[in-house]
Amino acid sequence: MSLVMKRPVEQMDRPYARRWWALLVLCLSLLIIVMANTALTVAAPDMTKDLGLTSSDLQWVIDGYTVPYAALMLLLGAIGDKYSRRGALVLGLVVFGAGAVAGSLVDSSAGVISARAVMGVGAAMIMPATLSLLAATFPRAERAKAIVMWTATAGLAIAAGPLVAGALLEKHGWASTFLINVPVAALAIVGTLVLVPPSKAAHHDRIDYTGGLLSVVWIGSLVYMIIQGPHFGWGAEAITAAVVAGAGLVLFVVWELRHPRPVLDVRRFAHRGFAGANLAVALFFLAVFGAFYYLTQHLQFVLGYNPFETGVRMLPLAGAVFVGSALTGFLTPRLGMKVTVTAGMVGGTSALALLTRIDAGSAYGDFVLPLVILGLAIGLALSPCTDAIMGAFPESELGVGGAVNDTSLELGGSLGIAILGSVLAGSYSSHLEDAVGTKLPAEALDAAQDSVGAGLAVAQQVGVQAGPQQANALVGAVNGAFSDAVAHTSLVGAVILGVGTVLVAVLLPRRGRATEPQFAAGEESGLTRSGDVRTAPDEPDRDALTRRLLGVPAPESDG
Repeated sequence: MSLVMKRPVEQMDRPYARRWWALLVLCLSLLIIVMANTALTVAAPDMTKDLGLTSSDLQWVIDGYTVPYAALMLLLGAIGDKYSRRGALVLGLVVFGAGAVAGSLVDSSAGVISARAVMGVGAAMIMPATLSLLAATFPRAERAKAIVMWTATAGLAIAAGPLVAGALLEKHGWASTFLINVPVAALAIVGTLVLVPPSKAAHHDRIDYTGGLLSVVWIGSLVYMIIQGPHFGWGAEAITAAVVAGAGLVLFVVWELRHPRPVLDVRRFAHRGFAGANLAVALFFLAVFGAFYYLTQHLQFVLGYNPFETGVRMLPLAGAVFVGSALTGFLTPRLGMKVTVTAGMVGGTSALALLTRIDAGSAYGDFVLPLVILGLAIGLALSPCTDAIMGAFPESELGVGGAVNDTSLELGGSLGIAILGSVLAGSYSSHLEDAVGTKLPAEALDAAQDSVGAGLAVAQQVGVQAGPQQANALVGAVNGAFSDAVAHTSLVGAVILGVGTVLVAVLLPRRGRATEPQFAAGEESGLTRSGDVRTAPDEPDRDALTRRLLGVPAPESDG
């Protein structure tokens, strides 16, 4: 008996027996690509000292991963559908691991940025492949449960990244945060070959490479603009990226509307339910990544926790995601997608609203309740949205469906860091200037306004020159200014997510329950396809149902 799983899913006459073990491998693959971003935020100070990174270098070390990751997912998802979803996952893990090895060995900012970009390419193969393989491997009756576990893993990875990185940095250098990915990727490759059955679309026409390349252009330019403009100013580069993104999007939409087999049928976004599900995913990760960006800084710089201690204190968020996901599996079949998603978004808005109470005297206990509520909200809202997005795509486009979901996630996260990060920086600078006034030389004030870390470094220099009393006063001013900025930024985030909640509630349809379909006459007769697995007549075609509930028309036959 061969160790490598060779029998394709579509050739099985019953659900794959080891599908839950396969899900574990898919979740492990997802875990490392999400952790790759959150872990680096903790390793950034050590990298800055060791490599002499400027603020611009550091920003692109972090975001050099994001641009190719977001830009390539749609095209690579379509390629995986046509040729091999499992092959895309394995190749992505190899590329990701190679980038991680390179990142641990380089000794320059350009080298690290390049290595991170290679890892981003690998992640762009991995992310849609995990969702498409999940959808293909699980019968529809179990797919929602599997997606709950997938979503919970993403939530866990957000909190686990700083925890793992912090533990490594206590005894090892920043290179260890790259190298830790290598054995995990190797384990995932072996697990994929042994446990995950191969899968590809049963029928798939030629890939719309023109549409795919246009998607790379407009998404990549948009993400670049989101990063470049708020952090480095709206100069020629950011404006050029904005123009290219806008023109690329228009050309992409026009081309896809005219193409007989588009890489993505953009007409889906004209349907309220599909648009609402994608909007909910984007807005949630806008809030989550934005909040994560400033909360980790507050815990480290203001409350004085080291990276490992910061990671430990983010664990309530991860635990709450699991609880919220479990509640979703119970509540959505009974109350419907609209209720659980709206409730989750209200919870996320409430969590950000609670963070507006943060001030210089706040302790860690003041963060626990918002973290728990935010985690519960993620679990409640994201699983039903991901299930609905995947269900709107036929079997031949599962990779594209996963890419659409993941692109919404990544665009939301990039917007969250850009928008809330800019609000945070502006608010901190303004509050610090109000607090310090003319007590510091202009050059020192400018340096202190750059970031909370820079402010504390200036305070240390002041201590050397003017004594501890003035240094302590400046530390208090920096901490107070940053705490006020966190409260102000949380208010902005709460307003954005609150407005988004209203829009999503309007867009999502009220009709029916996602697990109790009402088929038209004759629709239940005969065997139906469940992903790539045949199911009995009494097992409903949930993808067709989801398309009906979202108002998305049935796809054309692939035959």
